[in-house]
Amino acid sequence: MILSATNAATVTDSSSTKANASTDPAAAQDRFLKLLVAQLNNQDPMNPLDNAQMTSQIAQINTVTGIQQLNQTMQSMASQFNSLQVMQGTALVGRNVLTEGSSLAVADKTGKGGFELGSAATNVKIEVTTAGGQVVDTIDLGAKAAGRHTFDWDASQYTGSTEGLQFRVTAVNGSTKLDSTALNLAKVTAAGAEDGQLVLSLSNGKTINYSQIKALV
Repeated sequence: MILSATNAATVTDSSSTKANASTDPAAAQDRFLKLLVAQLNNQDPMNPLDNAQMTSQIAQINTVTGIQQLNQTMQSMASQFNSLQVMQGTALVGRNVLTEGSSLAVADKTGKGGFELGSAATNVKIEVTTAGGQVVDTIDLGAKAAGRHTFDWDASQYTGSTEGLQFRVTAVNGSTKLDSTALNLAKVTAAGAEDGQLVLSLSNGKTINYSQIKALV
């Protein structure tokens, strides 16, 4: 009779600890050794288990045990890493961050947003719009260098609702229109972990991955 490592690793008892025992490397190895001893005691004297077969079986169970131990170690490391990420994320709570998006954050009658230019512009214009796209104000920022910028909008003269206000960026170099990326400004309100990634909850109701942050403001 040949005892395979697969059979040894899946032998379980009928107690309530069956699931834990089947994944415990030490328990799997103990079961294997007991089965091996039982096999040696009951082997056919005319056809005994040879050394090569025994060595092969021991090598297989050691491989299975090693893989199980490695999996447990990696799971423990992943759990510790997630906890460390969340601890680091809590340091961002209360900070303002820029992420891709065109929502305008308004507080104390001042709207704030940002944008990113791939190349220098001779003129940059910001249009503040309602959620439906109606322009309510325009800001001329003049020439801007390539890179990331922020802007403020004086909302003291605006009498409509500030909920859902958006903005769009128009950047040109002479007569050539340039690519630009609108950036939301929002405050981090909470930090957590999801699928091994640090996630942050923002004051605008969005949830983002840490990698989506463009800058701290």
